[in-house]
Amino acid sequence: MLEPVMFTGGVYKHDLVIELVEDLGGYLLQKNVTQSEVILLLLVPAEDLRILEDLTKELRGELTRAPLAGTEVAVVTPTLAIHHLPHTACDVAEYLRRNGAKSNMIGLARGVGREIAQINEYETALINEHDAAVFLFGNFAKCIIKKEELYKGINIPVVVTGGPEIPKGEMPYAFEYVSSVGRIAHRSKKANEIGNLDRIVAAVGRALDKMRADIEKDPLTTSPPRVMDAVREQVPDIERSYSPLPIALNLTGCRIKLPYEDYHEAIGSVRFDEGVKLREIARIMPSRMKSYTLVRILPESETGMVF
Repeated sequence: MLEPVMFTGGVYKHDLVIELVEDLGGYLLQKNVTQSEVILLLLVPAEDLRILEDLTKELRGELTRAPLAGTEVAVVTPTLAIHHLPHTACDVAEYLRRNGAKSNMIGLARGVGREIAQINEYETALINEHDAAVFLFGNFAKCIIKKEELYKGINIPVVVTGGPEIPKGEMPYAFEYVSSVGRIAHRSKKANEIGNLDRIVAAVGRALDKMRADIEKDPLTTSPPRVMDAVREQVPDIERSYSPLPIALNLTGCRIKLPYEDYHEAIGSVRFDEGVKLREIARIMPSRMKSYTLVRILPESETGMVF
């Protein structure tokens, strides 16, 4: 099992951390460098975590668990119509990114009231391509409860946010409910507002950890970071993608930001050292996001192998 962690330390020492992670069979997911320090998002084998912890102490760095690393989260609102004002969704999406997730904002774009808010098949399928979703609602309890129709058909864990306190039992289709958020017409800068963002991140982290535990019961044939590395090596056109993140990792695969019609054959032909092609261990399909390619790795029960 790969454990998601974040290393924070000096800019002159991060290469040593990366070298060790590669030796352990781990993966570097993201590197952020400032003038004084580097932040690395990593996936490392859980059984070797103590080795990395010892090196971190030696380098006087800090190692913390990062449950959002290597995941993709949808931030969904019934409407983003008032887009000239600060929107809570912007702060939530940015805060999820700062904690290691790739976040995408999705506005359903019609229906602000509980009687007319709706979601269509395309939007449902797009949200289901993510690992988890955060639905941001307003300040009225009855309206929030009624809006369960927007997410009751979603297959991934859904964290619901709103203003009032609402017992979790009144929202059976939500993984968790985070109160004291609601709609505000300013950026979240106050201490209590930052605290609410932390609570959202923690709730999403619990949802993702549950998904990891479920996956471990029937492990994936290979890991998403290994698929990402193989595609980068064998499909060189990925470097031509204009996206700042050409391959977005999910817990069960990845979204490759190349057109499906033009590249699904090349992606399916990616070969691993074990002599297996990607199309033999994964479903390769069109993404609902633009014209991208979606890869979903099959579990051991369907392929009979893990590597």
